[in-house]
Amino acid sequence: MTRRCGLIVALDTSDPVQARRWAVAVRPHCGMVKLGLEFFLARGHAAMAAAGVAPIFLDLKFHDIPNTVAGAVRAVLPFRPRMLTLHASGGAAMIAAARAAADTAGDAKPLLLGVTVLTSLDAAALGDVGVDGGPRQQVLRLARLALAAGADGLVCSPLEISVLRDALGDGPVLVVPGIRPAGAAADDQARTMTPGAAAAAGADWLVVGRPITRAADPAAAAAAIAAEILG
Repeated sequence: MTRRCGLIVALDTSDPVQARRWAVAVRPHCGMVKLGLEFFLARGHAAMAAAGVAPIFLDLKFHDIPNTVAGAVRAVLPFRPRMLTLHASGGAAMIAAARAAADTAGDAKPLLLGVTVLTSLDAAALGDVGVDGGPRQQVLRLARLALAAGADGLVCSPLEISVLRDALGDGPVLVVPGIRPAGAAADDQARTMTPGAAAAAGADWLVVGRPITRAADPAAAAAAIAAEILG
């Protein structure tokens, strides 16, 4: 499969000065920056200003009753995120409510991404919470549910990219964390892949945090990963 794949750099910190420093450094090499729970809960509106040099992927993984999630989506629309996450396991009604709320932003509405199975979970961890059949089966089940309910795309580990493309085609936007350059530590990620392999498998966006932000030169690390994606 030949498709364009972009880099998203995860700004995983609660320090707005550090976040902006990283964002400025990596901006020439990435299409978006990701802000998650750590920063958003610590800084709120300041989180948006800190990363304002690049489009924002707001990764808050909403998961609650439909009315609450719809309200949460409406609450973050003024930040104008390009993409927004919610857990697909929240169910079809929750995703549909989020879709309706996001659509109130008109042309500025964010892409809604259904988070399938976290990259920190393997088959044993899923079994511990009562999910049998392993990650691939659960990812595909949740992916179909999310897309049918109105999600624009999915968040999946790199190991499920090919499974989703084979089953669902080119349409869904696939955003893929769990990316580690060759030789890098996996950290708490259980299902990982190199940037080049994930891009070749059919991802639209690769999310990379610690291999870039913990590097001695984050800009150089981002540039190297972006070059591998293009290659």
